Amino acid sequence: METQFQAPQMLKSFPKFDVKRISPLIIGAVIVVLLGLGTGWLVSGKLTGGSSAKGAPGAKVTQTEAGVLPKDFKGDNATGTLAEGGIEGEGRYHLTSDAGPSHYVYLTSSVVDLGSFVGKKVQVWGNTLAAKSAPWLMDVVMIKVVQ
Repeated sequence: METQFQAPQMLKSFPKFDVKRISPLIIGAVIVVLLGLGTGWLVSGKLTGGSSAKGAPGAKVTQTEAGVLPKDFKGDNATGTLAEGGIEGEGRYHLTSDAGPSHYVYLTSSVVDLGSFVGKKVQVWGNTLAAKSAPWLMDVVMIKVVQ
């Protein structure tokens, strides 16, 4: 007499996908994403008519100067003609001088838009930063046209 061995069922079947049960979760996730995008848009100023000034909030911006110089400022200042271009990734602009490239002051700014002063002779105030390639690297807090 021969008996047949029957293996126990080891695999279970997956439950059927229930669209009605999962759809509220999908709709909720879409709503959360849309609310996040809307909030980001509001905060960025697109909907509320954000500032068109080219400077940080509270910074004075005119055609001849931009930025704000704190009363207790203990930083550095330099004068020269503003030109575009940094050196090996340091600074976005630089001040040229008659002494040559080894005396250029390379500039960056998180407070003012230096781009509107390119080609003008300016005086800048800011804090000197550590640099690898630039002879002098400054984070500008205020800029003023001198000529």
